[in-house]
Amino acid sequence: MDINFFSNQYFIFAVLMIFAALPAGFLAGLFGIGGGLVSVPVLYYVFGAAGFNDNYLMHIAVGTSFSIIVPTSISSVLTHNKFGAVDFNVVKSFGLFVVIGVIFGALFASTLKTQQLVLFFSVIIFFLGLYLIFLKNNEIESFSEFKLQYKIIFGLITGFISGQMGLGGAVMNVPVLKFFGYNINRAIGSAAAIGFLISITGVIGFLLIGGYKGADEPLTIGFINIPALFIFAPITIFMAKIGAKTVHNVDKKIITRLFGLLNVIVSIILFFEYLNY
Repeated sequence: MDINFFSNQYFIFAVLMIFAALPAGFLAGLFGIGGGLVSVPVLYYVFGAAGFNDNYLMHIAVGTSFSIIVPTSISSVLTHNKFGAVDFNVVKSFGLFVVIGVIFGALFASTLKTQQLVLFFSVIIFFLGLYLIFLKNNEIESFSEFKLQYKIIFGLITGFISGQMGLGGAVMNVPVLKFFGYNINRAIGSAAAIGFLISITGVIGFLLIGGYKGADEPLTIGFINIPALFIFAPITIFMAKIGAKTVHNVDKKIITRLFGLLNVIVSIILFFEYLNY
């Protein structure tokens, strides 16, 4: 890549990332998603415009997203916990199997091309979005059905998918927790805490894998872009607090359907990107 082009144009990209970080942080707190649902597509386009290697374009977007989720998820979890919306028991038990799934997901992602990752990302969040749009909200919680075997199965699956998508896992873990009886607020708060475990694992994985693959894009270590991390993180931390407070003051059915609609919109945009690749 032409380093002079990157240097001359970086101010524009920095401004773009700042404006992208605002909704990413707010949505992270609102939905417990870590912001990856917004940051991955945005970073994908920004890095593409900057002339990054097409072979690693989506990989760097995913890895960088994980690094941004680490501080954002901490901010989100602390706020949700003030409202009693984090079940640390399920975080410890279910979260363990999610982390194992992330490890395998990150390894599998390293074998895919950018085009394949884009398609995978768009298809998964499309169906998850439809699920949330038509999901009936539970006002009464019942956790007795979430047995160990279900935690293992769903944990490995959601972790495996998250490891390839640069997400905090809430796009899958919120529906899973809701299916097993959690109301939307506790599902979001607990998913945000699990997202912290996912992001830490993802950062380590994409750092090591990127180094092994020999990715040498400017200002990037492994598959993690350092400027994007430092631009996104402070903004998303601040906005995540606002989003996390907001979710406890709005109708739960509206939150669930908005979350689903957001998934569908992003999936359609990226699917057309895949077709034009």
